[in-house]
Amino acid sequence: MAKRLSIGRTVFEGEIRVELITGYSKLSKNEKIKWLVDQCPDLNENFHQDLLGTEFSSREKQERFDQFSENTIGNFHIPFGVAPNFLIDGQSFAVPMVIEESSVVAAAAKSAKFWSLRGGFKTAIPSVTKRGHIYFEWDKEFSLFESFFEKQKERILNSTLDLNRNMEKRGGGILGIKLETLKSAKEPIYRIELSVNTCDAMGANYINSLLERINETIEEILPAEINSFYQPIMAILSNSTPECLVESKVSCKLSELGSVDGLTSHDFSHKFVKAVEVAKLDPSRAVTHNKGIMNGVDAVVLATGNDFRAIEASCHSYAARDGQYQSLSNAKVEGDYFEFSVRLPLALGTVGGLTKLHPLAEASLKMLGHPDARTLMSITASVGLAQNFGAIRSLITTGIQRGHMKMHLNILNQLGANKSQEELAIRYFEDKVVSFSAVQAFLQQLN
Repeated sequence: MAKRLSIGRTVFEGEIRVELITGYSKLSKNEKIKWLVDQCPDLNENFHQDLLGTEFSSREKQERFDQFSENTIGNFHIPFGVAPNFLIDGQSFAVPMVIEESSVVAAAAKSAKFWSLRGGFKTAIPSVTKRGHIYFEWDKEFSLFESFFEKQKERILNSTLDLNRNMEKRGGGILGIKLETLKSAKEPIYRIELSVNTCDAMGANYINSLLERINETIEEILPAEINSFYQPIMAILSNSTPECLVESKVSCKLSELGSVDGLTSHDFSHKFVKAVEVAKLDPSRAVTHNKGIMNGVDAVVLATGNDFRAIEASCHSYAARDGQYQSLSNAKVEGDYFEFSVRLPLALGTVGGLTKLHPLAEASLKMLGHPDARTLMSITASVGLAQNFGAIRSLITTGIQRGHMKMHLNILNQLGANKSQEELAIRYFEDKVVSFSAVQAFLQQLN
């Protein structure tokens, strides 16, 4: 064990014994793994070999991966699938999806095929504005800062010209800046809100750089007699993007909808609309309903090297924008037309970040025809809508277990079934609910 690692210190916090480790980040990858194995007796003795099996054969690629995060000891594989037959705004896509949950890709592909025969998905993007904020306190009359800010606004914005040059060449840049007051139980907190268009970049680093420059400029040019009154707290972009929106919808005549899984078009559309209404009225249902949408959204976001945590946070915040958490999708029947739609805040990028560094993220964007950020927003929202359609379709017809559990025949692998037994089991469970005990019992009958 390298001398750089120290595990000798013990700290007591109440009744909890905490082992403090210093120098772990400085160890080589092999040393990190060895320490873990020594500390965790439950780890399989083949743990090191299992980790090596996850790595790229190319040393260059693996070293690049190791730099994405800290204390890396290997790669964690998640299935990389494709959902074909997506017709979006008249263009056909085979959409890459990265997700470990069974039936998600299959459901998205099934819904895509269903709607490709009925006009496909139509999308609209009303706005792509993103925001960032500088939060600060002000010790005196706020009118003093308001007056300064209005007089110096142009100078403040001009201080960012070097940071903005390339973004403005692409058609983006700063859209606006304003002052706001946040109510507080004690002293008020103020913020400067910056609105920007980041074009094809997600833009986190760009927005944060702008905010920090603006904060520095304010501190530099505030008159000496009021400079000490300005007390910045932090400067940071917002992952809440309610003005970076995309809408995707599908629609058709009820006669074109046809019979769906044994229900007439009238009965299917009626139950479908009611199912969405439940998710509007009941937050308990809305959480699961929206999770289904995000199954599709996250899978595309991950595949294209975007930040799925930011997307999740923004979408769930948007679902509660009216004071109650509710469905992100909407359904209606007007006359003899059925329509199903979703509106999502998706701050996505197709340049920068991992889009070029991660080989499969780069491949995903190639698969989609090198989309710009707007097109990727349209694709991602459409996959979310397709996934939601598939889930609701199952719920109101055959039930979620038959469709959702179908792909859980990976239980066969856990039970050690051979190829012949797998084929027999798949045929047997085509019209039956799959559970561990049912599959186990079926295999026992074969022996």
